[in-house]
Amino acid sequence: MAIKFNVIEKTQPGVTGGGIKKFYASAKNQGEANIGELTRSIEKISTVSGADIRAVLYALVDVISQDLSQGRIVRLGDLGYMRVSISSEGKDTAAEVNAASIKGARFIFTPGVLLKSTLKTLTFQKA
Repeated sequence: MAIKFNVIEKTQPGVTGGGIKKFYASAKNQGEANIGELTRSIEKISTVSGADIRAVLYALVDVISQDLSQGRIVRLGDLGYMRVSISSEGKDTAAEVNAASIKGARFIFTPGVLLKSTLKTLTFQKA
């Protein structure tokens, strides 16, 4: 199935008054898959019960959260890996940089080889 896209108009960033407007493709979400749907899909292709699958998925979230909060990279095999990235204020000297310099944190997900190769097989259709 093709990924549908809409056409949106955008202005030039940083230009007063918007500058030259151009049109771009924007992926249109076609729903979502929740834990229940994922569980049923996995149940169909394995011998594991739905209750066990849900238990493992929820436990995985807890374990990943703990590991990421300890600054560890979490490698999930073919799925990819996750890590924490931080942003901070710039200081004049290394000695001035401390925990209070940190402005925020975010999660970075890097997909594995199989997921990356999926991008090469996508097809697109204008909505």
